[in-house]
Amino acid sequence: MTTSPRRPSRTQLAAVAAGNALEFYDFLVFGIFAVHIGATFFPAKDATGSLLFALATFGAGFLTRPLGGVLIGRLGDRIGRKPGMLLSFGLMGLSIVGLALTPSYASIGVVAPILVLFFRLLQGFAIGGEVGPTIAFLMEAAPAEKRGLYIALQTGSQQVGSACAGIVGVVLASLLTPQSLSAWGWRIAMLLGASVVPLALAIRRRLPETLERREGTKLPRPTLAQIGAALLTLMALASVTITTYVLITIGTFATHTLKLSPAVGFGAVVIGGLIGAFSNLVGGKLSDRLGRKPVMIGAYGLLCLIGVPCFMAMSQLRTPAALYIAVSLMASLLGLGLPPIVAQVSESMPVQMRSGAIGIIYAVAITVFGGTTSFVVTWLTEVTQSPLAPAVYMCAALALGLVGMFAMRETAPIKTGGL
Repeated sequence: MTTSPRRPSRTQLAAVAAGNALEFYDFLVFGIFAVHIGATFFPAKDATGSLLFALATFGAGFLTRPLGGVLIGRLGDRIGRKPGMLLSFGLMGLSIVGLALTPSYASIGVVAPILVLFFRLLQGFAIGGEVGPTIAFLMEAAPAEKRGLYIALQTGSQQVGSACAGIVGVVLASLLTPQSLSAWGWRIAMLLGASVVPLALAIRRRLPETLERREGTKLPRPTLAQIGAALLTLMALASVTITTYVLITIGTFATHTLKLSPAVGFGAVVIGGLIGAFSNLVGGKLSDRLGRKPVMIGAYGLLCLIGVPCFMAMSQLRTPAALYIAVSLMASLLGLGLPPIVAQVSESMPVQMRSGAIGIIYAVAITVFGGTTSFVVTWLTEVTQSPLAPAVYMCAALALGLVGMFAMRETAPIKTGGL
């Protein structure tokens, strides 16, 4: 017996993307306000010490992402994409409320950072479980000739979530004193995200199910070819993840390294997120027309070339204009190449293991590389006393990722005759 999937409406697709944006907003707002969270929960001898403790906790949220990818991703393969998306979103709402309401170190002592760590781990589990079911849902909802564009709704909505976090940061930094922003302003940013969780859950409950169920059919085991494809995708995603989190923490780089104002730093996050969201859609559309590999290789090859010059311009000029122009260039290229990579791995996996496979690959790449990027680049900058350290780390990762992209097989229907 089979249950045929129904195609969601445009409104429902928009709701999926909006919910995904909200979930990434909740996850990323911790990194956006790392300086202020560090001062609240991790007292140290100097500002750098507090920041490193906060960034280590930000990274800890990545440790549970593979577990969420495995458990919720496989749940999405067994009983449906919608239940997986509902569970991950509910857990994210719980964790963000917990973080926002945790008292400071000055109030309850060492219990405060322990609670922060717990809720951060729960966030990681939730976001790790979100990716697989959401990408599988969009992949299965799309006509063959629009898969790249539909998947760009997921990758682009991540950028929208980042931009929203930056916008909230700009507003709060403009309205509040630095002392108020560190004391309680960042909590407002978290509670804003939590306030729309009930509505988003209600919308997701009305989504159609795209998984075609076959009663009595066991989940398949991956073949050697599928494992090989997954490893190449992991290699590519690792490089993209490092680049993504270098740009996500560009606000911290602007304030801590370039000594620009918090409002300017948050503005860079907003610009990067908005441009990234738009270029994601362009990249997804181009990959439907030109193929997955030409778009990803072209975008990341060029980004590898301009990364160091962009950071040189920012570090030498130390002006908002230089920061915004450099971020715009890097974010546009980053956004162009991500949808083709995600579409490629989605098209490489059979439907009955798609959610779990995507969740695991994505979560491992982000756990190992994304979770450490913020800490590593801050530490490298401090040790080398060079503001170019993030660029060197980013470009080295991109060079290795390009090797995996060249080795991937092309999966776009326009290239394989699957239209």
